[in-house]
Amino acid sequence: MKSIALIPARYAATRFPAKLMQPLGGKSVILRTYENTVATLLFDEVIVVTDSDIIFREIISNGGYAVMSHGLYESGSDRIAAAARDLDTDVIINVQGDEPFVKMEPLRNLLAVFEADPHHQVAVASLMHEIKNPGLISDPNAVKVVVDTHQFALFFSRSAIPFHRNLLTKPVYYKHIGIYGYRKKALMDFSQLTRSPLEAAEQLEQLRYLENGYRIRMVLTDEAPVSIDTPEDLEKARRFIGTS
Repeated sequence: MKSIALIPARYAATRFPAKLMQPLGGKSVILRTYENTVATLLFDEVIVVTDSDIIFREIISNGGYAVMSHGLYESGSDRIAAAARDLDTDVIINVQGDEPFVKMEPLRNLLAVFEADPHHQVAVASLMHEIKNPGLISDPNAVKVVVDTHQFALFFSRSAIPFHRNLLTKPVYYKHIGIYGYRKKALMDFSQLTRSPLEAAEQLEQLRYLENGYRIRMVLTDEAPVSIDTPEDLEKARRFIGTS
């Protein structure tokens, strides 16, 4: 099974502009994400897909592989779909550009879903981990997911799902990790679908799949990666690796 990792990298992020070029332990956030993805040795190719000359030069000047994306895109998946159209691959893994501590094990487990599915019953997969910090349950920046008994996503939300009405129970909460795996056709299909109402309301691209009848197989992982969404996240990441 041939697999390629694509890393969408937009320079003008809404909440934290230029976050991917922020220094983190002597390297930019995007370069760390790229190098750590390459270091897993899981993929036939790893490619950064960016709208920014600055990010493009950052990757190319450090010996990496990057391509420019042109046009406006609703989401990172739309951006990489345009770049993936002419790629020869079976599975595409979408590694977010703000995940500088991405590790091998979660990515390997994500790929394993497709390798164990010879009849192509799974078109899309993603990662989740159990929320241990109660503060994250109500945090709108922590996207929650609820799943069925076969580990397929029922819904994603920035709200606390499930709602804890019955205090005699102890529900499990899962945080969605925004790393996706797709069969190539599913990614191409996604880019042809119009933005869905729930996607627009929650600002969550994966809801476009659910609203159009696609199933997303969730993979439980113990890893809780440090994503760089805000300046505060960057400071946490710097403390994590002991730099400033």
